[in-house]
Amino acid sequence: MRKKVWMEWPLPPALISRLSALAEVVTDGDLDKLPGSDVISGIGRYYDGQLMDRVGPNLKQIAKPGIGLDNIDLDAASARGILVCNTPDAPSESTAEHAVALLMAVAKRVMVGDTQIRGGEGIERSDLQGTELLGRSLGIVGYGRIGRRVAEICAQGIRMNVMVYDPILPEDFVMPKGVARADDPDTIFSQNRFVTLHTPLLPSTRHLANERRLRLMRPGSYLINASRGGVVDEAALIKVLREGHLAGAGLDVFDPEPPLADNPLLKMRNVVLTPHIASNTDAGIDLMQSGTAENIERVLLGERPTWIANPEVWPGRMAQAGG
Repeated sequence: MRKKVWMEWPLPPALISRLSALAEVVTDGDLDKLPGSDVISGIGRYYDGQLMDRVGPNLKQIAKPGIGLDNIDLDAASARGILVCNTPDAPSESTAEHAVALLMAVAKRVMVGDTQIRGGEGIERSDLQGTELLGRSLGIVGYGRIGRRVAEICAQGIRMNVMVYDPILPEDFVMPKGVARADDPDTIFSQNRFVTLHTPLLPSTRHLANERRLRLMRPGSYLINASRGGVVDEAALIKVLREGHLAGAGLDVFDPEPPLADNPLLKMRNVVLTPHIASNTDAGIDLMQSGTAENIERVLLGERPTWIANPEVWPGRMAQAGG
């Protein structure tokens, strides 16, 4: 029987052609065509055990573009021997650059200045006074691919003083020049004028930036989040911004997402907002698409994918099905 790949996000024709040589490829995301698939791939839908069981025992892989896996029940997939594959390298550069762009935009009052010059009313000269970055302190929570690139740009390029925290960073890891290490997240929030978040959304990181930690930040500080909305307690952030404790924030992600129409953040001039587009660049999209296609191709050929989020499952259902 011919293998089947079910997708609910687009791939370029050249990549679809490559996969079509190995399997039937469903590209319209029609749920009625889901059962019997060997591979499923999507972005927005939540993939829980119920959906996996609906696909049936042929399902060997869930292929996801990008890094985040918070829309996949990883435990449910592992229990069923289903490989979960992502493309963690693909959006790293784009996301790191976007985080730095948010940092600079909010510090330099870019959006307030843009609004004023387009005729926005009630903006005083004092509202346009920015914050210089040279020699200022930047705290980074999460020192993976994205966090390391942000640290490199800000320490070596802008010459900020960078401090990082990551609980899984090996004790003997040698920090690069201009980058110090913190032993706990509280230190990051209390000792840095800017804090940027680059951690996955896990039960342990939900609301990591809570009201207590936001109040540890010195008055006039800034928060940047291009990771996941749930890492920040949004109600607490709104509260400390309204009080003037924080000077501003730059956000690419929200909780819920997209933000509701009455979300106070939408009316705050000291907040720069973008609609979860950090990885949405020409190079980032190309790498996510090609990486996902490669992961799928390898499974269809009975080979180990390049990236497996639950490697303990390998080879999982592939072995049960004889590859």
